[in-house]
Amino acid sequence: MKENKMGVMPMGKLLTEMSVPLMMSLLIQSLYNIVDSMFVAGYSEQALTATTLVYPVQFLMIAVGVGTAVGLNALLSRRIGQKKTKEACQVAGTGLIIVLVEALIFCLLGVFAKDQVAGLLTQDPDLKKACLSYLSINLVWCWGLFLQTYAQRLLQSVGDTVLSMMSLIIGAVVNIVLDPIMIFGYFGCPEMGVAGAALATVIAQGASAIAAILFNRFANPVVHVHLQGYVFHVQDVKDIFKVGFPTIIMQAIGSLMNYAANSILLGVSSTAVATFGVYYKLQNFLMMPMNGLGQAAIPIAGYNLGAGKKDRILSLEKILTKAGIAFALAGTVIFMAIPNVLLSLFSASDAMLAIGVPALRIISVTFVFSTLTIVWGYLASGLGNGVISMIASALRQLIVLIPFMYILTKSVGMPWTWFAFWISEGAAFIYTYFAIKKEVKAKMAGIKTSHQNSLIHES
Repeated sequence: MKENKMGVMPMGKLLTEMSVPLMMSLLIQSLYNIVDSMFVAGYSEQALTATTLVYPVQFLMIAVGVGTAVGLNALLSRRIGQKKTKEACQVAGTGLIIVLVEALIFCLLGVFAKDQVAGLLTQDPDLKKACLSYLSINLVWCWGLFLQTYAQRLLQSVGDTVLSMMSLIIGAVVNIVLDPIMIFGYFGCPEMGVAGAALATVIAQGASAIAAILFNRFANPVVHVHLQGYVFHVQDVKDIFKVGFPTIIMQAIGSLMNYAANSILLGVSSTAVATFGVYYKLQNFLMMPMNGLGQAAIPIAGYNLGAGKKDRILSLEKILTKAGIAFALAGTVIFMAIPNVLLSLFSASDAMLAIGVPALRIISVTFVFSTLTIVWGYLASGLGNGVISMIASALRQLIVLIPFMYILTKSVGMPWTWFAFWISEGAAFIYTYFAIKKEVKAKMAGIKTSHQNSLIHES
């Protein structure tokens, strides 16, 4: 079997080649979330507040889908690095069963419990009605979200991040085209407002899923799902969730954080909630290059761990750290320099600008710490340890952040609320720094040979 590029290509070139398409994919994905919010904000501030309130539910679905896919990606990459092609295809089949079950659970939640979910988000009758119209579509038709995430990770496991990117571009274009048509009612389509944004999103996710499945069918050279000869192995499920479950928890923490932060900020004003929603999507957009770096590191680390190439893993850690710092500083500069411009993209009122401008500047100081916490966590996941990311995420988004947001909001109010991010990101960074050093050292000690004859000059 020909050596995969993840085992031989110079690390700097490899990480660039794999991460750039992922960065573009994630930026595009984040862009159509932002475009969603921009169109919804143009419809009304109440609609923007409603989509901010339902975001934790969306985020929970993404958490389950992405967490499972991360575990699947890490296991597939190790099997491929070990030259176990048949076992890799078996794992892919098991992964498909898992994501279909997960999608079914959320679909049933949308059918039978959407009213209860909307009631948990808000007691305001008008906001609740808007949340319900979004959730009734977003939950029931979530199949595309889960299948697109699954199929994209099959491509990434063999190092093909370009086709993964293309599938996301297809979804993004569909979403951006359909958003104004369905929200405002153009070209004979009825004006649907918030429901239109939800419908455009699920159609786009379905289009992206179909594209990714077809790319795997015709362009994936290694991993294919075969019904004939497939045998379900419980151990494969355990191995997927060994990395995937901590990642699900890590991602789900983001959902809980959004819910808790919205609850705290509702005590200030609905504008504060809308402002936080805008900040969170802007921050996600500017942090996507770092997430692209981290996601590219998962299959690279997994492959080289399986192949016993410890020098390449050490090189990966060093390059990840340097690149992460550079991207984070760029994000900080943007948030510091033009916060009013960023907020104005969402039809920000004077009240939103008064809250949002200092918020963006204060929080952006933490970007270097949060970036390193994120990329080191992805590296640990690639090495088979998803717990580090889970704990770090809990520290930076829930355990430390939410109590300090509450204390600062109640005691001194805006803009001091945002300094809670300084405390939480600092705590998470300190934990992750020592945890990743320990993890890398342990994995290096576990590799019996360094395969020096396979190493090339690292860039």
